[in-house]
Amino acid sequence: MLDLAIIGGGPAGLTAGLYATRGGLKNVTMFEMGMPGGQITGSSEIENYPGQEKVVSGMELMQTWPEQAMRFGLKHEMQQVLKVRKAGDNFEVELADGSKQEARAVLLATGSVPKKGGFKGEKEFFGRGISTCATCDGFFYKNKEVAVVGGGDSALEEAVYLSKICSKVYLVHRRDTYRAAPSTIEHMRACENIEEVTNVTVEEVIGDNMGVTGLIVKSKESDELRQLDVPGVFVFVGRDVLSDALKQDDGSYLCAVNEQTEVVVDLKMRTNVPGLYAAGDVRIEAAKQVVCAAADGATAAVDIIEYLG
Repeated sequence: MLDLAIIGGGPAGLTAGLYATRGGLKNVTMFEMGMPGGQITGSSEIENYPGQEKVVSGMELMQTWPEQAMRFGLKHEMQQVLKVRKAGDNFEVELADGSKQEARAVLLATGSVPKKGGFKGEKEFFGRGISTCATCDGFFYKNKEVAVVGGGDSALEEAVYLSKICSKVYLVHRRDTYRAAPSTIEHMRACENIEEVTNVTVEEVIGDNMGVTGLIVKSKESDELRQLDVPGVFVFVGRDVLSDALKQDDGSYLCAVNEQTEVVVDLKMRTNVPGLYAAGDVRIEAAKQVVCAAADGATAAVDIIEYLG
């Protein structure tokens, strides 16, 4: 039986594995389909990770994490976890190959993925002018014009954030009303360098070998095309939380989740089911930053050690 099953191999899962094994847990396995590292490995430039003096890619940042985490006994199984069930006082982890593992505690650190905008050029220029993280990439467009695609709270909040860095922000939305809270809308409209481009569809992101050069939108009323000459496009049309492993046969979830199926946890990353934890982007109110996910993993591991006695 495992002391701890960690599902997910990003910053939260790796840090939890490091702290758990270094803290004395003997049988800790991390289940991750690919090589550990997480979603951040797809980022082209990271310059805000504490202690990291040089600007590096996400792949370079995460390169040494697995080796450090496994130094104290963390094991890695390249397996997809299909489902986590309660089995008495313990948990049963069902794997894609049909096998099952029993664990005394489980940490879900599967993260989330940004929803795609679905427009032409999105895949081609992702990471080369198209971003889903203003905090990560906004600085690279200092004193330049950018576009933000979306109409929810995240989109408007990120537009406001970017307005403090960039010379101008085009807020592009398919409707003429927003899904964001009234206070968020008011805050956005108080920013003089945000131009609302509403009731349009995004037709295409254009660019060259260097990256994005513009965004083409189409009016839903007149079908008129407009080109926004921007080197950066930030897409915030929602996120898909990867919490399916907690979904039970009857459609319910093993623990409490919110409407977006984000896992509800307390300050120690504990769910309402003893022994079941969640850390990183999969939990409620996650900051979606590498350093925060790593902190979540450490927080969870420290409490798991205490929980297991």
